[in-house]
Amino acid sequence: MTSTVGVVTGAGRGMGSECAGRLADTVDRMLLVDVDDAAVTAVAHRLSREGERVVEPFVLDITDVEGLGRLAARVSELGALRAVAHVAGISPTMADWRRILTVDLIGTASLADALRPLATGVTAWVCFASMAPVIGGLTIDSDTADALDDPLHDHFLDRLRASVGPMVEQPGVAYSLAKLGVQRFVQQEAVRLGPVGGRICSISPGLIDTPQGRQEAAGNPRMAAWAQQTPLQRLGRADEVAAVAEFLLSDAASFLSGIDLLVDGGLCAAVRGPQPVVEAGAT
Repeated sequence: MTSTVGVVTGAGRGMGSECAGRLADTVDRMLLVDVDDAAVTAVAHRLSREGERVVEPFVLDITDVEGLGRLAARVSELGALRAVAHVAGISPTMADWRRILTVDLIGTASLADALRPLATGVTAWVCFASMAPVIGGLTIDSDTADALDDPLHDHFLDRLRASVGPMVEQPGVAYSLAKLGVQRFVQQEAVRLGPVGGRICSISPGLIDTPQGRQEAAGNPRMAAWAQQTPLQRLGRADEVAAVAEFLLSDAASFLSGIDLLVDGGLCAAVRGPQPVVEAGAT
């Protein structure tokens, strides 16, 4: 019987580490991917010690296309691709606009491009997006949509800059666009994976108590107000988001694909409320 393989990116800390812990017992072999060698190796060793598990660290920058090829080859060596939790990403305080879009959106598309040939009827994916485009009410025109929906285009960043204008150079705007792009990418990828029986969804976390989340809160005064507006009156925990990922990757979610799940404690509902309905024929 062929072994099943799971892949978790960004597994060295935070929500990625929690996803690794949740998924370790759902597959026969697990590859934990992170750019931080020490952090991902420590997580792999901890999970290996906790049970009869085969867990390997795989040090990789998610934007390294050659490295992604090595990752795909290792998955093939280990068995059949069963689950992918793509958690790796960076946020507005961590880089400039080009790097944010490269890691969060181009990296997502590049990972999918590398692993897509391995998808079968048992393969399920979850990609991490964000509440950012939802709570910000981000809307885009058709030119921006065309650019955003082709993240592997050779001139993707230049096309997006030409469409959006100088505003895209603001890290917060770039981050919202990148995460909207992830949500849109998942819709497209669901159509590509469907014929072989594969599934893919995205998760959009709200305010989650992680080191990265605390770093963002320190640099964004709006987050304190949002925390007070969250209906559940607390920050989310990394394990709560990981539990949603575990569900989406499980057989219990076998007819879910191409959707985004907002995991924000009701914050977007409180801030934005029900959106107006445009009547048919209205201009």
